[in-house]
Amino acid sequence: MTLQGRQEQKNGPAPTALTKKKDEVPMKKRAFVTVTLFVLSIIVAAQVVQADQLMLVNIPFSFVAGNVTLPAGEYRVQKLDRNSGVLLINRSNPGAAVMVVTHAAQAKELQRESKLVFNQYGNRYFLSQVWSAGSIRGRQLLKSPQEKEISQIARIETKTEFTLVARLIPARP
Repeated sequence: MTLQGRQEQKNGPAPTALTKKKDEVPMKKRAFVTVTLFVLSIIVAAQVVQADQLMLVNIPFSFVAGNVTLPAGEYRVQKLDRNSGVLLINRSNPGAAVMVVTHAAQAKELQRESKLVFNQYGNRYFLSQVWSAGSIRGRQLLKSPQEKEISQIARIETKTEFTLVARLIPARP
């Protein structure tokens, strides 16, 4: 056996142009998949960062959140923790705060603005939904016994939705 024959037996056949191209195709696919996964992880990370941001909103009327009536003023609204359905709503000036249980809500399209949505019955306002800009996911508050009672009485009248735009403030680490 010749030296070249021994080399081929040891290392396999010498690479040709055809086998090189076959090896390059999986490498290109791997690179494409890697870049795609990287881009998707950046998008997901941006959504998570937005979820950690708190909202600052000036509410010009007293309102009910959960079972608590809160006075007019500037409020901070944020999730208690990233995986929680509990919102913490506290007044910028100390004196009024509440934690409310919420459930997930989903919009048909991305929200352009961060906002709070209130159900209005006459001169009573009930916090109903909280939405963050750039997301289709929001939080829906459960109706309090007060709101259920008023909504039964107000069936004759029409319920109005009132929306306030909020500012997003980056959360501190």
